[in-house]
Amino acid sequence: MLAPISWRVPPREYGPWELVVWLLTEGLVDRGVDVTLFATGDSDTRAKLEAVVPRGYSEDPSLVPKVWECLHIANLFERAHEFDLIHNHFDYLPLSYSRLVRTPVLTTIHGFSSPRILPVYERYNGHAFYVAISDADRSERLDYVATIHHGIALEQFTLRRERGSYLLFFGRIHPDKGAAEAIEVARRFGMPLLMAGIVHDRDYYEREVTPHVDGVRVRFLGPADAQRRDELLGGAYALLHLVNFDEPFGLSMIEAMACGTPVIARGRGSVPEIVRHGETGFIVDDVEGALAALPLIERLDRAALRRYVEERFSREQMVDKYLAAYAEVLRRHALAGGRRP
Repeated sequence: MLAPISWRVPPREYGPWELVVWLLTEGLVDRGVDVTLFATGDSDTRAKLEAVVPRGYSEDPSLVPKVWECLHIANLFERAHEFDLIHNHFDYLPLSYSRLVRTPVLTTIHGFSSPRILPVYERYNGHAFYVAISDADRSERLDYVATIHHGIALEQFTLRRERGSYLLFFGRIHPDKGAAEAIEVARRFGMPLLMAGIVHDRDYYEREVTPHVDGVRVRFLGPADAQRRDELLGGAYALLHLVNFDEPFGLSMIEAMACGTPVIARGRGSVPEIVRHGETGFIVDDVEGALAALPLIERLDRAALRRYVEERFSREQMVDKYLAAYAEVLRRHALAGGRRP
């Protein structure tokens, strides 16, 4: 299992890819799968941990990302013969190693940061194997083994049956994630807004967020650890997810619903696959749509939201689907006679 090394596994606060890697790794260990996790040295796992980088480079500025990324990826591929399958969560760079080893490589594509990275995926399409995290995030130029939605550890999220008294923005402070739109909705709806996440775009934060943060109507809390995440998501009246890009998945949406908190989201990317309009939240087009939907929140049954996540987005379901994908990759690899470098 090849994890990113921006943050440790599991992340202390922010780190969605690392979180998914941890959930999957621990779930596989529970099933008796022999897993070796290649991650940062301070990672916490019941799998076998292999590391060359001591800490995530986002937590230690003294580490040069590209240097340690190269060493990290090479550490796995130099030992590829020891494994039946390599599961890559590191984006496109490890694909450039995949023709140098005989071990099949399955890559979970955690979204495309830009169309400019597609040539790498296209170059290894048909040699490596791909999993999409939503149907919306599939590229018509690539072939996939499966679409596998993320699952969460439901025991980490507490159902709260009473509606909260604040709105919540939970995500990167970046134009893509709609922080400014969340502030406008909260102001016009007349409900306090709590904002949690890392500052991904400092100029945007200073321009669109800082002027509104007064500690009363708008509070910025920074990143949240697992316990704080459960408290914030569960205590909200609604999660505002008014994204300005095609969302590849959006873990915060299923985490909120696991707490019984409805989601108000723009219907871009994976949102219609995750939010059931009128049942677990509302899919809207803009700020006006969000304002119209917020009074309807009171009609929703918070316990039903929790059941919806249990039925569709549990860690156990995710593990089941990846085990099936692994079997399919190994089957195709065997039929091809085993790829040769």
